Amino acid sequence: MDQRLGPRKKVGLVAHDNKKRDLIDWVTFNRGLLAQHDLVATGTTGALLEEVLGIGIRKLHSGPLGGDQQLGALIADGDIDFLVFFWDPLEPQPHDPDVKALLRIAVVWNIPIACNRASADFMISSPLMSSDYERQMPDYRSYVDRQIGPS
Repeated sequence: MDQRLGPRKKVGLVAHDNKKRDLIDWVTFNRGLLAQHDLVATGTTGALLEEVLGIGIRKLHSGPLGGDQQLGALIADGDIDFLVFFWDPLEPQPHDPDVKALLRIAVVWNIPIACNRASADFMISSPLMSSDYERQMPDYRSYVDRQIGPS
């Protein structure tokens, strides 16, 4: 069961405190491209980006208050197509389990993840960002069957 993505993608945006400036610089540079997509961000990041971009962004809770988990739920429900998460590998995060869970769920559901400016630049400039794309969805039926067991 694959998922067909149209040219307008649903992009999740997250940045840790020490990486917010990097994300602001990146979205400013890519304002024109990002305006062609639907943007969702965790609370503080979303408020900052909305001000810089001048376009509406769906804002979730702040990451430590559940925003990372909300974003993960959107990914699991098929409501996020691409994740830009500028995380800080040099600072301990009080909500580190949530951060790891968000990265994990993006991998589980085969969502492209950009974790720094270089990967974000490569991904947003890909022709796949502005065209149709058939994302291969993992088949977890055997996993579910193992968890449920025989009837």
